Amino acid sequence: LILEPQVEAHGSEMFAVLADPALYEYENQPPSSVEWLRERFRRLEGRRSPDGTEGWLNWVVRLKEGGLIGYVQSTLRAESTAAIAYMLNSQYWGRGLASEAVHAMIQEIATHYKITTLTAVLKEKNTRSRNLLERNGFVLAPQSVNVSLAIEPGEILMCREVRLP
Repeated sequence: LILEPQVEAHGSEMFAVLADPALYEYENQPPSSVEWLRERFRRLEGRRSPDGTEGWLNWVVRLKEGGLIGYVQSTLRAESTAAIAYMLNSQYWGRGLASEAVHAMIQEIATHYKITTLTAVLKEKNTRSRNLLERNGFVLAPQSVNVSLAIEPGEILMCREVRLP
Protein backbone atom coordinates (compact mmCIF):
# COMPACT_ATOMS: atom_id res chain seq x y z
CA LEU A 1 0.00 0.00 0.00
CA ILE A 2 0.93 3.63 -0.47
CA LEU A 3 -0.29 6.42 1.81
CA GLU A 4 -0.58 9.73 -0.02
CA PRO A 5 -1.37 13.02 1.71
CA GLN A 6 -5.02 13.66 0.89
CA VAL A 7 -5.64 16.64 -1.41
CA GLU A 8 -8.56 18.11 -3.32
CA ALA A 9 -7.60 16.23 -6.48
CA HIS A 10 -8.40 12.93 -4.73
CA GLY A 11 -12.06 13.94 -4.37
CA SER A 12 -13.43 12.39 -7.54
CA GLU A 13 -11.79 9.00 -7.10
CA MET A 14 -12.51 8.93 -3.36
CA PHE A 15 -16.17 9.74 -3.98
CA ALA A 16 -16.54 6.37 -5.70
CA VAL A 17 -14.65 4.63 -2.87
CA LEU A 18 -16.83 6.26 -0.20
CA ALA A 19 -20.12 5.58 -2.01
CA ASP A 20 -20.08 2.01 -0.65
CA PRO A 21 -23.19 1.65 1.60
CA ALA A 22 -21.48 -1.02 3.75
CA LEU A 23 -19.20 1.70 5.14
CA TYR A 24 -22.09 3.39 6.91
CA GLU A 25 -23.56 0.46 8.84
CA TYR A 26 -22.54 1.98 12.18
CA GLU A 27 -22.27 5.72 11.60
CA ASN A 28 -21.99 8.65 9.23
CA GLN A 29 -23.25 8.81 5.67
CA PRO A 30 -21.68 8.98 2.23
CA PRO A 31 -20.54 12.34 0.86
CA SER A 32 -23.37 14.19 -0.83
CA SER A 33 -21.48 14.97 -4.06
CA VAL A 34 -18.07 14.96 -5.69
CA GLU A 35 -17.99 18.74 -5.37
CA TRP A 36 -18.73 18.59 -1.64
CA LEU A 37 -15.96 16.02 -1.11
CA ARG A 38 -13.42 17.97 -3.18
CA GLU A 39 -14.19 21.12 -1.17
CA ARG A 40 -13.84 19.22 2.12
CA PHE A 41 -10.48 17.82 1.01
CA ARG A 42 -9.38 21.31 -0.07
CA ARG A 43 -10.18 22.70 3.40
CA LEU A 44 -8.21 19.87 5.03
CA GLU A 45 -5.08 20.45 2.93
CA GLY A 46 -3.79 22.92 5.54
CA ARG A 47 -3.35 19.97 7.93
CA ARG A 48 -4.29 22.13 10.96
CA SER A 49 -7.52 22.87 12.78
CA PRO A 50 -8.86 26.41 12.18
CA ASP A 51 -7.69 27.49 15.63
CA GLY A 52 -4.27 25.88 15.12
CA THR A 53 -4.48 23.66 18.20
CA GLU A 54 -4.66 20.32 16.36
CA GLY A 55 -2.86 18.74 13.48
CA TRP A 56 -5.21 17.12 10.95
CA LEU A 57 -3.29 14.52 8.99
CA ASN A 58 -5.25 12.75 6.27
CA TRP A 59 -3.97 10.19 3.77
CA VAL A 60 -5.65 8.29 0.99
CA VAL A 61 -4.74 4.63 0.76
CA ARG A 62 -3.62 3.50 -2.67
CA LEU A 63 -2.89 -0.02 -3.85
CA LYS A 64 0.55 -0.35 -5.37
CA GLU A 65 -1.30 -1.39 -8.53
CA GLY A 66 -2.82 2.08 -8.66
CA GLY A 67 -6.39 2.48 -7.36
CA LEU A 68 -7.54 4.24 -4.19
CA ILE A 69 -9.26 2.01 -1.64
CA GLY A 70 -9.87 4.27 1.38
CA TYR A 71 -8.27 6.63 3.86
CA VAL A 72 -6.54 6.85 7.23
CA GLN A 73 -6.45 9.95 9.36
CA SER A 74 -5.00 11.23 12.58
CA THR A 75 -5.86 14.20 14.75
CA LEU A 76 -2.72 15.29 16.61
CA ARG A 77 -3.42 16.74 20.02
CA ALA A 78 -1.49 18.14 22.96
CA GLU A 79 0.84 16.00 25.06
CA SER A 80 1.93 13.72 22.20
CA THR A 81 -1.51 12.18 21.72
CA ALA A 82 -3.44 11.44 18.55
CA ALA A 83 -6.88 10.14 17.67
CA ILE A 84 -7.02 7.91 14.61
CA ALA A 85 -9.70 6.89 12.13
CA TYR A 86 -9.80 4.83 8.95
CA MET A 87 -12.16 3.61 6.26
CA LEU A 88 -11.61 1.17 3.41
CA ASN A 89 -14.11 0.22 0.73
CA SER A 90 -15.77 -3.08 1.72
CA GLN A 91 -14.45 -4.95 -1.32
CA TYR A 92 -11.02 -4.78 0.37
CA TRP A 93 -12.13 -6.00 3.80
CA GLY A 94 -10.69 -9.21 5.18
CA ARG A 95 -7.36 -8.96 3.35
CA GLY A 96 -5.27 -7.27 6.05
CA LEU A 97 -5.09 -4.04 4.02
CA ALA A 98 -6.78 -1.85 6.64
CA SER A 99 -4.45 -3.18 9.30
CA GLU A 100 -1.46 -2.51 7.05
CA ALA A 101 -2.65 1.05 6.36
CA VAL A 102 -3.27 1.78 10.05
CA HIS A 103 0.13 0.35 10.96
CA ALA A 104 1.83 2.55 8.33
CA MET A 105 0.03 5.63 9.66
CA ILE A 106 1.03 4.82 13.23
CA GLN A 107 4.67 4.51 12.18
CA GLU A 108 4.47 7.85 10.36
CA ILE A 109 2.96 9.83 13.23
CA ALA A 110 5.12 8.19 15.90
CA THR A 111 8.32 8.80 13.95
CA HIS A 112 7.70 12.26 12.48
CA TYR A 113 5.33 13.79 15.03
CA LYS A 114 6.60 12.07 18.23
CA ILE A 115 3.13 10.76 19.12
CA THR A 116 3.22 8.35 22.06
CA THR A 117 -0.47 7.78 22.88
CA LEU A 118 -3.15 6.81 20.34
CA THR A 119 -6.91 6.65 20.75
CA ALA A 120 -9.77 5.47 18.56
CA VAL A 121 -13.51 5.78 19.17
CA LEU A 122 -15.83 3.21 17.63
CA LYS A 123 -19.32 1.82 17.98
CA GLU A 124 -19.48 -1.10 20.42
CA LYS A 125 -21.16 -3.28 17.79
CA ASN A 126 -18.43 -2.72 15.22
CA THR A 127 -16.45 -5.91 15.88
CA ARG A 128 -14.56 -5.65 12.58
CA SER A 129 -13.07 -2.31 13.62
CA ARG A 130 -12.38 -3.50 17.15
CA ASN A 131 -10.52 -6.55 15.80
CA LEU A 132 -8.44 -4.32 13.51
CA LEU A 133 -7.47 -2.10 16.42
CA GLU A 134 -6.60 -5.07 18.63
CA ARG A 135 -4.35 -6.45 15.87
CA ASN A 136 -2.57 -3.09 15.97
CA GLY A 137 -1.99 -3.19 19.74
CA PHE A 138 -5.02 -1.23 20.99
CA VAL A 139 -6.85 -2.14 24.20
CA LEU A 140 -10.02 -0.84 25.83
CA ALA A 141 -9.30 2.46 27.56
CA PRO A 142 -9.97 2.77 31.29
CA GLN A 143 -13.41 4.14 32.17
CA SER A 144 -11.80 7.28 33.63
CA VAL A 145 -10.46 8.16 30.15
CA ASN A 146 -13.87 7.52 28.55
CA VAL A 147 -15.49 9.99 30.93
CA SER A 148 -12.83 12.65 30.35
CA LEU A 149 -13.31 12.41 26.56
CA ALA A 150 -17.13 12.29 26.73
CA ILE A 151 -17.57 9.02 24.85
CA GLU A 152 -21.21 8.68 23.80
CA PRO A 153 -23.49 5.77 24.73
CA GLY A 154 -22.95 2.82 22.40
CA GLU A 155 -19.32 3.83 21.75
CA ILE A 156 -16.07 2.52 23.15
CA LEU A 157 -12.63 4.08 23.36
CA MET A 158 -9.53 2.07 22.63
CA CYS A 159 -5.98 3.25 23.22
CA ARG A 160 -2.40 2.28 22.61
CA GLU A 161 0.97 3.50 23.79
CA VAL A 162 3.60 3.85 21.08
CA ARG A 163 7.20 3.13 21.86
CA LEU A 164 9.73 4.86 19.66
CA PRO A 165 12.82 2.87 18.65
